[in-house]
Amino acid sequence: MLDYIWLIPIFPLAGAALQLLFGRRLPKSAVNLVSVGLPGVSFLWAVGCFFQFLGLPEAYHHVFLRPLYTWLPAGAFHLSNGTLGNLNVGVGMQLDPLSCVMMLVVTGVGFLIHVYSIGYMAHEGGYYRFFGYLNLFMFSMLVLVLADNYLMMFVGWEGVGLCSYLLIGFYFQRKSASDAGKKAFVVNRIGDAGFLLAVMLMTVTFGSLDFQRITDLARDPHFHVSEGVIFAICILLFVGATGKSAQIPLYVWLPDAMEGPTPVSALIHAATMVTAGVYMVARSNALYALSPRALAWVAAIGASTAIWAALIGLVQNDIKRVLAYSTVSQLGYMFLACGVGAFGAGVFHLMTHAFFKALLFLCSGSVIHALSGEQDMRNMGALKSKIPVTYATMAIAALAISGIPPLAGFFSKDEILWDAFAGPYGHPLLWGVGWITAGLTAFYMFRLIFMTFWGKSRVPHEVEHHIHESPKSMLTPLVTLAVLSVIGGFIGWPKSLGGGEWFGKFLDPVFAGNPVVSVQEFGRSLEYALMILSVVTALVGIGIAYRMYVQRPGSGDRVVSVVPALYHVFLNKCYIDEIYDALFVNRVKNLGSILAAVDLGVVDGGVNLVGWATRMSAEISRLWDTWVIDGLVNVMAFIVKLLSYPAKVLQTGVVQNYAWFITLGVLLFMFYFLSPIHRLLAILAR
Repeated sequence: MLDYIWLIPIFPLAGAALQLLFGRRLPKSAVNLVSVGLPGVSFLWAVGCFFQFLGLPEAYHHVFLRPLYTWLPAGAFHLSNGTLGNLNVGVGMQLDPLSCVMMLVVTGVGFLIHVYSIGYMAHEGGYYRFFGYLNLFMFSMLVLVLADNYLMMFVGWEGVGLCSYLLIGFYFQRKSASDAGKKAFVVNRIGDAGFLLAVMLMTVTFGSLDFQRITDLARDPHFHVSEGVIFAICILLFVGATGKSAQIPLYVWLPDAMEGPTPVSALIHAATMVTAGVYMVARSNALYALSPRALAWVAAIGASTAIWAALIGLVQNDIKRVLAYSTVSQLGYMFLACGVGAFGAGVFHLMTHAFFKALLFLCSGSVIHALSGEQDMRNMGALKSKIPVTYATMAIAALAISGIPPLAGFFSKDEILWDAFAGPYGHPLLWGVGWITAGLTAFYMFRLIFMTFWGKSRVPHEVEHHIHESPKSMLTPLVTLAVLSVIGGFIGWPKSLGGGEWFGKFLDPVFAGNPVVSVQEFGRSLEYALMILSVVTALVGIGIAYRMYVQRPGSGDRVVSVVPALYHVFLNKCYIDEIYDALFVNRVKNLGSILAAVDLGVVDGGVNLVGWATRMSAEISRLWDTWVIDGLVNVMAFIVKLLSYPAKVLQTGVVQNYAWFITLGVLLFMFYFLSPIHRLLAILAR
């Protein structure tokens, strides 16, 4: 199966092609069979490849390469250090522990989202088109995580950007959805420019774009490259990651991505697009290990984004918007881990987050489905007895993301916090930001739970009679993801709790050579203390949410009345969109207006001047022809006519007249020669 690993992305690509080309003519049952069945086959093939990879001999256990063909045989060229390089970019697949994790997350969680979509999208228009885009999204993400070089990764990178635009703007007749799709597309292009510049700089620095070749060179003590160049490459890569994974300052597109159907939100926020930036930074760990400055930037941006998004999420009322800011915050956690050198912890949280964040979004979709499209939590309440499966699974996901043991989020989040404190590039300030964010996360997640499922019903009367649990096609993925959210963290069970850290050991070959945390330096007691403190903080956050929204439902309004200005600042997302509009969007519009004026006044004016000059020269030429040339022709014609008048008089056509003229001519001739005039003229001539 490993020799045919390229079939893993081909299966969803085939589904996308069939749906987008012929889906209009297919019944829904055929659409379901193709669009859900092929991603299912892709997942099974991925599982088979994973187990075959585990069975490879130890010498080949670290990486399996499957080249397909040469794409860009660029040939020899001079590198930045003056040596001669030979660049040949191929199309190929790479399977190592890191791509194994990503492959299984994308295909597994992606397949469950496809199954869920059967029930959620059952009554929506464009059914086949939706599944075609969804399949294309999976194909692009699988190309991204299975590529063996940066340029091939960039192809998948751009593919998920295109699919996000198509899916976020799926309801294109709704202006907010089409605007959100365009916003995601434009913001991601900014990040992609950084990624592309990094690819160019890597080409002239390393003479290769292959992951394995660049990693080997970066870890080779005999290969020398300036720290400035490495810093530039890492920062440019991170610019791409901030766009794709929604970090400060390019995070603004992700909260608006909820305008797409809920399964799209789950796929983007959990399994595919936003994890691409984290994967790319983790894949480039050998480069980042050479630049502590770049790691410091990654950690600072990640920590800032984590707490910033959490603060905004505290007061949001749209159930999907709360989850959107939660995703931005959790991605900040992942970059915080990468920034302190704990790449394995970041990938571990990426995996567990995929389980409970996909579950949270799909549960929110189930709530919206039950309430006939309602998304405002202020119009919910008392739903736990009416949609019990949705409530139970969403509560599990909320506990998991809050870091409550022994659920999956506890293990991955605690590992990040420990590494942020005691890691090779950690700092107590970074740990403090992560610790506060953990408490905020627990508060806003259970604010969502209590406002949606507890207390008194605030559901409009006309909607309340239609509340119903979702169909089995939607509930089955919820239960499956809930189970994964419970047990998924045990594969990373830490040594401090008697575990074997299997997940970390599995990823060790990818991150070998990077500095690691020394437990002996700090002691187990400190690790236990920080672990307990983070759990207690999460419980306190849950307790405060319970008191404010269950025991004393009006206390939230009293808190708002104390700090109304601060509340409205965070409710309006700190006015970042308005600031961006003022600083960038409107300025670009102004520049466009200026350029339009230049275009109309100068460019079009020049073209119009040329046209006017052409018309004027044509008019002058016409007048010259009319008054001069035609006048001369008319004068000449008049002279000719005047000269030809005697001939016209003589040429009568009457024979008798001609005979008379001949006789007259003969007489005149005879008179001339016989008369004295002729002799007189002859004498004068002599």
